[in-house]
Amino acid sequence: MDYQGIIIRPPSEADSLILQVTIGCSHNKCTFCPTYKGINFRLKDQSIIDRDIELASRRFGNFVRRVFLCDGDVLILKTEYLIELFSKLRAAFPHLQRIGLYGNAKSILRKSHDELKLLKENGLGIIYLGVESGNDEVLKRVNKGVTNEQMLEAGKRVIDGGIKLSVTVLLGIGGKELSKEHAVDTGKLLTAMQPNYVGALTVMVIEGTPLYEEQKAGRFILPSPFELLEELKIMIENTDLKSGLFMANHASNYLPLKIRMPKDKQQALELLQKVINEKNQRYLRPENFRAL
Repeated sequence: MDYQGIIIRPPSEADSLILQVTIGCSHNKCTFCPTYKGINFRLKDQSIIDRDIELASRRFGNFVRRVFLCDGDVLILKTEYLIELFSKLRAAFPHLQRIGLYGNAKSILRKSHDELKLLKENGLGIIYLGVESGNDEVLKRVNKGVTNEQMLEAGKRVIDGGIKLSVTVLLGIGGKELSKEHAVDTGKLLTAMQPNYVGALTVMVIEGTPLYEEQKAGRFILPSPFELLEELKIMIENTDLKSGLFMANHASNYLPLKIRMPKDKQQALELLQKVINEKNQRYLRPENFRAL
């Protein structure tokens, strides 16, 4: 298989065949992200993609149930191209059950309701959307390129198309200054959007990013570990999902939680309050065990 640059996949795609279709990210302007800096977004050479599909088919054809397409935003490609690609994947993997990919809000909004339904009918089972925050000021500061309203419309469009929606939000991305506003507005956005899955990660400030420079200049102050747990508690308090998973068990988080909504919500809030009240470091994941 041909992989170029850094390959990133969601944790839930650990058992999937990873097929790199694009290189880089179509937006590539978020202040916190170090991943694709200096890389121009582009579609890989079709002959390389086809060769990878053929190779994977020969080696694993009868075992592949899921395929994840990377890099950062495969959904931005033309619908006709994606349908043709999906057709090749279904032919190569007779037991294929689901195709997944990343899609940012802009790329989702470029697809009509009918296009998304068509993609669903041709095998697209899940879209991973980086929401990061439901607060417009935070979205503006991190250069996300969309508003709360646009993010909500994108999420609803995915769900209305019959495609599962998994979103990520970032604890701490509002800094100390906007921590509460970020938590409340993000919870409200998740409630309005009703995604199937929520993944709450904790922002890690990486050298070389604009956010690092803001931190260095004192314009961004990351909340302390217990302040981040308070932020998470407020976010969960304001998140009312009819069903689905709210996961805060990523390696970047200080207190791993996996919450099945709505039945586990109160228990999670009580645990968070206990840890916040006691401020006992032994509850927290050690810094040297945290990772992106």
